[in-house]
Amino acid sequence: MQTAIYIVIGLAILVGLFFVVRAALRSYLRYRGTRIVTCPETEEHVAVEADALHAATGAVKGRHQVRLRDCTRWPERQDCGQECLAELEESPEDCLLRNILQNWYQGQKCVFCQRSFGEIHWHDHKPALLDSEAEIHEWSEYPPEKLPDVLDTHRPVCWNCLIAEQFRKEHPELVLDR
Repeated sequence: MQTAIYIVIGLAILVGLFFVVRAALRSYLRYRGTRIVTCPETEEHVAVEADALHAATGAVKGRHQVRLRDCTRWPERQDCGQECLAELEESPEDCLLRNILQNWYQGQKCVFCQRSFGEIHWHDHKPALLDSEAEIHEWSEYPPEKLPDVLDTHRPVCWNCLIAEQFRKEHPELVLDR
């Protein structure tokens, strides 16, 4: 009988621990990553990173607490009121840099091969951007807070064409245009 009580108590602890870890993990995953928000003070885009670990520990304690870990206006304006958090909390997925880029590429076609973009592979085969002077740039070359403006003026290039064009530029003597 006593063993059954210990088993029930152990299971209750495991179930409780599962829900605590799940809440912390959800909060951490929700607030990690670079985000683009509009600074209420300057009305310009800024790149911010929420303190995802702090948000996760707040979720464990049952309190929703989000604060910034970094901002492109820091350290000069580190003591600001962090009013931009309202935008981040309202829609954390919409201001996530990865999602902004995914949404921009979605439905577009590569300027060279005219192939439509599907899901972006973030660790390899990243697409690129073609500027108005016909130069190809990887989007990681731009500061995150500038990307919304860059996306307004640049055109999409798929990874295959990025590699081909880089090869063409580096080894023009090996390329034959037909």
